[in-house]
Amino acid sequence: MSRTPLDTVEHAAATPDVELPWAELGLKKDEYERVVEILGRRPTGAELAMYSVMWSEHCSYKSSKVHLRQFGEKAPRSDALLVGIGENAGVVDVGQGYAVTFKVESHNHPSYVEPYQGAATGVGGIVRDIIAMGARPVAVVDPLRFGAADHPDTKRVLPGVVAGIGGYGNCLGLPNIGGEVVFDACYQGNPLVNAGAIGVMRHEDIHLAKASGAGNKVILYGARTGGDGIGGASILASETFDDAKPSKRPAVQVGDPFQEKLLIECTLEAFKEKLVVGIQDLGAAGLSCATSELASNGSGGMRVTLDDVPLRDSTLSPEEILMSESQERMCAVVEPEKVDRFLEICDKWDVIATVIGEVTDGDRLEIFWHGGKIVDVDPRTVAHEGPTYERPYARPSWQDGLQADDANKLPRPATGEELRDQVLKLVSSPNQASKKWITSQYDHFVQGNTVLAQPEDSGMIRIDEETGLGVAIATDGNGRYAKLDPYTGAQLALAEAYRNVATTGARPLAISDCLNFGSPEDPAVMWQFAEAVRGLADGCLQLGTPVTGGNVSLYNQTGEAAIHPTPVVAVLGVIDDVARRTPVAFQEEGQLLYLLGDTREEFGGSAWSQVVHDHLGGLPPKVDLERERLLAEILISASRDGMIDSAHDLSDGGLVQAVVESALLGRKGARLVVPDGLDAFTFLFSESAGRAVVAVPRSEEVRFNDMCGARGLPATRIGVVDGDSVEVQGAFALPLTELSEAHEATIPALLA
Repeated sequence: MSRTPLDTVEHAAATPDVELPWAELGLKKDEYERVVEILGRRPTGAELAMYSVMWSEHCSYKSSKVHLRQFGEKAPRSDALLVGIGENAGVVDVGQGYAVTFKVESHNHPSYVEPYQGAATGVGGIVRDIIAMGARPVAVVDPLRFGAADHPDTKRVLPGVVAGIGGYGNCLGLPNIGGEVVFDACYQGNPLVNAGAIGVMRHEDIHLAKASGAGNKVILYGARTGGDGIGGASILASETFDDAKPSKRPAVQVGDPFQEKLLIECTLEAFKEKLVVGIQDLGAAGLSCATSELASNGSGGMRVTLDDVPLRDSTLSPEEILMSESQERMCAVVEPEKVDRFLEICDKWDVIATVIGEVTDGDRLEIFWHGGKIVDVDPRTVAHEGPTYERPYARPSWQDGLQADDANKLPRPATGEELRDQVLKLVSSPNQASKKWITSQYDHFVQGNTVLAQPEDSGMIRIDEETGLGVAIATDGNGRYAKLDPYTGAQLALAEAYRNVATTGARPLAISDCLNFGSPEDPAVMWQFAEAVRGLADGCLQLGTPVTGGNVSLYNQTGEAAIHPTPVVAVLGVIDDVARRTPVAFQEEGQLLYLLGDTREEFGGSAWSQVVHDHLGGLPPKVDLERERLLAEILISASRDGMIDSAHDLSDGGLVQAVVESALLGRKGARLVVPDGLDAFTFLFSESAGRAVVAVPRSEEVRFNDMCGARGLPATRIGVVDGDSVEVQGAFALPLTELSEAHEATIPALLA
């Protein structure tokens, strides 16, 4: 790559035969030729840098956007949706003049290379997306996937990731209220570190990423630009790892949460004084993204002087400055008469701010370096008109065999003692065991508005102290289900997150997603992706929950081994009064336990089949989204009207896992009776969807049954909250002390 200011636009036009390292920057030959065609000449080194990062898989969605269009084409009508796909984050109306913005993104590859900084900067990046919408961040969540729990490399990756998430979020003063931790050998070498954030604002405070108004100034503010993270989007997130890696530490950004905290307060004060016309955070692709997207989304062009960018390293070339993904930086468009005040606010918060350019009345993005023009492009061609691939996809040849390997035929426990042993084995397995070792490293209650956090079904934040208005968020995804059937697996992820929000008493409004898959160049992986997107789009249309935005993470693959297809879905819900929330923990002895929904023999992809038999095969549970909607309505109404005191969705591990968790959290036992028509094994371990277990005060039993009966939701009395053990009548009893020891000891022992 050229490191001389002589490679100007004029020089490029005069030297068409100069070789440029397009392949090293991740471009294909035909992509480079397309750049030449667009420009009518060879690109300068700086232009090549911009196109390479902005046309990367991570930034351009070139393999996925033909499928992602379904989220718009099938979008349900929603009065709550204020800002949808295409902005830094989606925004929904939650009532009382409040708007909430939320989003989930991935930082997978960087977190494998450098676990602490990869995870920390993932949190920092998603938080800046929230700030850029005009909102104050109020909480974060972190859906995580790691390799086998007992693999040596998991001991390297997991503690670093957890420390990075906790260190950055805790320093920002943001409560971590939800997420997941899943272990599976398929994620060995490709951990999934997805990060989500929620922000709150008034409707009138929404800001968009656009540069409008000729003469308005472009201000870069925040941290100085350094050599960390150069090409991170194109190099790390847009290719497959091989066995020789990790080897790309320079491509991982370095975070400073204290600088980000100052950036948050500085930005919010500028918003409050209405000083900002448009704004964009500098995340993936750095200045290349911020300048091209602001200009592309605005009404004119932009002229930038790169010499004015504050640097940590004076030896950086213009290409490196444009590609750097140094953290804690943002770009604002400000009217000339308001620039001084904007700079005063930045100075007050000790935030470096520099005018680096202005909006023009043309349609070009022009960037200058040492007096020479090194970039002259139509910004749309950089930001929005990258390659679009119709990747070939085909149902893999092994799919039929996988589905035919029916988990329902696996040997089952024959005695009460065997049932007891398998329950203990389940609740102590890494995926079902307590994650307290991990979640205790996060601050759940900073800011004082957290009302529910891990291990609740969904996190919940109060956003108005006077009325109690609040929002809930749950993230879910089961890669084992999606491996068996990606269409159904994506809908099960949606259904579980939807159900988890409803069990707390909140009404689901909208979703964000993070779609984690292997290489798009593999037709089998591309089929999984296409089916998952189709399933998610169909499911959102049926449930009336629009997709507000999200992220696609491809190339999660080492050599030929791809991860399980892992669509992670975040559902956001609203609750009128957080005082009426429903927790997971059993509250009072003597309350009646009811199982809501239908239980069938469904064990494909189940926790039982994994833990007891190390088996993956068959079909995942069936999805009935109308039943999910009905169940949610019942749970929300029962919570609001005081008919239930605890609720827990049934998913991984089935009924017994849910009951054990509620009992341990509430420190109250349960006596269970197997309903007529079910055997004890199916009753305890089935993972049929559309179900929840609730604790009903005796005084509310008639009213609760009447409501369920009138709405047509099966409600079966299965026991009572009582004693100091979990007992299945006629089969076994497990003392809470024994369950607690089994449930709590696993993760600390693995990571010791």
